Amino acid sequence: MASVDALCKIRKDVESYVGKTVKLKANRGRKKTFEKKGILEKVYPDIFIVKVTESPDFVRRISYSYSDILTETVELTLCNVNDEPQAKSGTL
Repeated sequence: MASVDALCKIRKDVESYVGKTVKLKANRGRKKTFEKKGILEKVYPDIFIVKVTESPDFVRRISYSYSDILTETVELTLCNVNDEPQAKSGTL
């Protein structure tokens, strides 16, 4: 039951970031990491979607589950107005 409560807390924290710029860091395995800045676009009961603009012509939407944050496969950091990551307190 503790993990269910943790997932609910993570979901509520992520919901508060909707529409804001976040720094996304994802572990892709075999020492490969994916780091991009994007906008937390939508939140669903099981997943959330981050919109990453690679170039003006190419927009990418990436979805992750809340359990990815719980298992530390994905980290979200809220960015401030200058698109710089905030202090550690903004990290999920």
